[in-house]
Formats: sequence, C-alpha cells, structure tokens
Amino acid sequence: MNKIGIITICCLLSSMNVAAQEQTSTDSVDTQQSKRSLKERLNIVQQFLDTKARAKVDPNYIEVHKKPWRVVLRYKETVFDVDYSNSVGDPQAGNGIDWNMCFEPPMSPSLGVWAGYRGTGISVAKSLGKKKGTSLSFSTTGAKYGANLRLRSFDVTEGTFTSTGYDNGKEMHLNGDARLIEPVNITSLYLNGYYVFNGRCYSQAAAYNQSVIQRRSAGSLILGATWYMSAIDLSDDKNSSLILLSNNVGRIKMHQGNIGIGYGYNWVPFRGFVVNAMAMPTVSFYNRVKVYKYDCNYELVEATGPTDEYGQWNPDTHTWANGKTHRPIPVGDDASWYDGVDSWEVGSETTYSLLRLNLDLRVGIAYNWSDYFVGAQAQFNNFFYKKDQCKVNLYDAYARVSFGVRL
Repeated sequence: MNKIGIITICCLLSSMNVAAQEQTSTDSVDTQQSKRSLKERLNIVQQFLDTKARAKVDPNYIEVHKKPWRVVLRYKETVFDVDYSNSVGDPQAGNGIDWNMCFEPPMSPSLGVWAGYRGTGISVAKSLGKKKGTSLSFSTTGAKYGANLRLRSFDVTEGTFTSTGYDNGKEMHLNGDARLIEPVNITSLYLNGYYVFNGRCYSQAAAYNQSVIQRRSAGSLILGATWYMSAIDLSDDKNSSLILLSNNVGRIKMHQGNIGIGYGYNWVPFRGFVVNAMAMPTVSFYNRVKVYKYDCNYELVEATGPTDEYGQWNPDTHTWANGKTHRPIPVGDDASWYDGVDSWEVGSETTYSLLRLNLDLRVGIAYNWSDYFVGAQAQFNNFFYKKDQCKVNLYDAYARVSFGVRL
C-alpha cells in the first residue's frame, strides 16, 4: 500500500475516534442532565408534600419536622388470644359437653423495623421465641386521616382446654393444658382507618409513629372504621378429634366490618414529650362467619362391641372393609388410631349477623429530641363471632417500644 493510502486510513481512524469521543461526551452530558432533571422533579414533589403537610396543621400545636425520612427499630410483645368454644350433644338437656379451647399467645416477643417518608411507611417483624410467626404492616397518616394494614400468620399447638359435661343430669368438669398433635394455623388481616375532626391541633400520629411532634395539649373526636378478617384451620387429619368436638367444623373464616366514634387526647407536659389516650367503642355493620364441614372415618360414640371387623380403610370410597364409613374412637390411652385417621371436606355453611359490639383502646407515649425519638405504645382490640354453638372470641393486643432517627 502506498504512503498516501496509509495516511488516508490513519486520518479516517482518527476522525472515527474523535467522533466516538464526541458522542461519549454528548451521552455523558445527556445522562447528567437527565439525572439532574429527575432530581429536580423529586425535589419539587418533596417540597410540595412538605408545604402541604405544614399547611394542614397549626404550628402552635403541631410541628412538622424538616427531615421527612424516618427509620425505627421496634420491640413488640404481642398477645393474640383465641377463645374457641363449642358444644357436643345437648348440654341444656343434661346430656352433652360444653367446652372451650384457649390458644396461647403465639408471637411474643418480636423484633421489627419500620421505614418510611413522613407518615407513610412499612414494617416487618419476626418473632423471637419458639412460637414462630411473621407480621407485616403498612401505615399512612395525614393531618386528618390515618390508615393501617396489618397481616399476621402463625401456627400454634398449645392451649388450655376446659369443659363441662353432663351425663343424665350429672355434671362433670375437665380442665388442663392441651397440646395438639399437629398445629392449628391462624391468619388475620386488620385494616383500620380514622378521621380526626380537630386535625389542625391534634395529631394521633404524634404518639404512635412520630411523623409530627405535638407541641401543645389538644384533643379531638375521631371517626373510625375497621375491617377484620381471620381464619382458623384445624383440618389436619391428626386433629380430627378436635374437628369432631367442633361438630365437624374443620375451618372457619370470619369477616367483620366495624364503625365507631371515639375521643383521643394528647397531653404535652413539656417540650418534645406527649402522652396519648384514645377509646373508641364500635358496632359491626357486617359480620359473616363461614364454616367448612369435614367428615371423618372415626366418630365420637362408644363402641358396643369389638371393632376388629372394620378391617382396612379405603380412602377412595371413604369406607371401611365392612362397608361402614365411621368407626368408634377407641377408649383408653392408646393413640395409635391417629395413624389411620382420614378426614375430608364435605361442604360449607355461611351465617350473617349484625350489631356486635367491639372496643378499640390505645395508649401511646413519645419523646423527641434533636433528630431522634423514643416511644411506647399499646393497643387492644376485641372481635367476636358466633355460628350456632360455635363461638370465637379474638383478643388482639400489643405493647411496643421503639427507637427512631430522622433522616
């Protein structure tokens, strides 16, 4: 290749390199401008939200902190008692059993983290003890409103069993601790919303998530609504004796909507410190209980003769070898029959009722200094369901301490 050709190729390569550098430089400038533009938009949105938050409250009563982000470490003691009652036979006629199973608290204690912007954030908590469970919650608050969503799921095998039996009018009592062979699964969803009538001077959030700081004492009427869903699943084959005692109820799903009006008050004895108390009686406007019925290859009757003739159980036809579906539960301490238990779903029943009275009680304390804060809160809720002889009373309560920082 002649000298002129080599020089020409070098010039072309050089021009291509320069063009590439210019393109890279142009792309870098465009990327920086795009990042700067996105950041500016986010700043505009943040300024709008901050301005709106301050405009909604009276600064003489409520302080909106200049730092909007918060991270909070929470330690929580939870009590979730489930009182489950039912009847077998006809106790009122002197021939049957009234019994109650109280499942012990499954999630005490737990450790979690809450993180969010202003009054909106999400929390995840894990239990620390032997009784495993997970709790997930989402909350958002403003000057005149607040909402909280809490999800919970856990298994429990321990409880307290009490019963009163009647045999031809003779009364008998049985009390003691009970341990199930397989766990009962309990799940719940709690959705709560409220409206504060005096939102310019009173903040419910000041004592519970410290999104704002209460500067002077104030109170307000509060309108609240709650949607509560819970499910109890005891349908494992090894829990068939509990299903039989429950009149063949293997699963229960409960839905309840409540509305009420209460009063909350924030007491501020000195700067940065607030004590809150709120009480709200509620009435259910929607109350539905759906029970899923199960059949079992054993039944709660006394055997009148030998049971060897039953033979093998066929799970496909739901019959024993002798053609019968149910076999009497053996009397005595021998629990080997559990290995052959088989239960299956046969249908469901739904009941609606109204005018159930519940109660929402809350107490909160918080102290703020510089960019840090500490708090302690407690809440109590009670939900009641009934389907024929089946009664479920849920006590949902917690006590929590927290430490947080503003960013």
